[in-house]
Amino acid sequence: MLNSGEILKLIETDHLISEYIDIDKQLQPSGFDLSLGEVQGYAGEGRVDFSNQERIIAKTEHISHDSEGWFTLESGCYLIVYNEIVKMPLNLMAIARTRSTLLRNGVVVETAVWDPGYQGRSSSLLVVHNPRGIKLKKNARVAQLIFFPINEVERGYSGAYQRERM
Repeated sequence: MLNSGEILKLIETDHLISEYIDIDKQLQPSGFDLSLGEVQGYAGEGRVDFSNQERIIAKTEHISHDSEGWFTLESGCYLIVYNEIVKMPLNLMAIARTRSTLLRNGVVVETAVWDPGYQGRSSSLLVVHNPRGIKLKKNARVAQLIFFPINEVERGYSGAYQRERM
């Protein structure tokens, strides 16, 4: 796992993470906090098959924040989009974990793997388990991205989400 010094060096030299808000607040001893850019509600059904030939990504609709930047979310599932753009080198992979403040409020961020070679502004599943809901402010730090060195791969990620929202 990379420490903060190694992450900072990769941010400065290889643009590992860009479009962050405040590196001093977001850089953690063993990761980097991702911040909330937008929230979307699910507005349709999705489909998943083995080959992705019949895959349908569920439609979503933008959820607006109030004039002070607060998203008011009821119990349920949401798609969140991060502010930051991640550019993974071929010798790193990453996973993200929910920040403990969200967990203490009955909210989790569910994520997939950031593969070597992936570039983009990622999204994740936000699940509000708290029956009374939660208010999240735009730019709130919601997940911590943790980087793991791996043997360099010959070919990086080349799926449908490469360069998403860039």
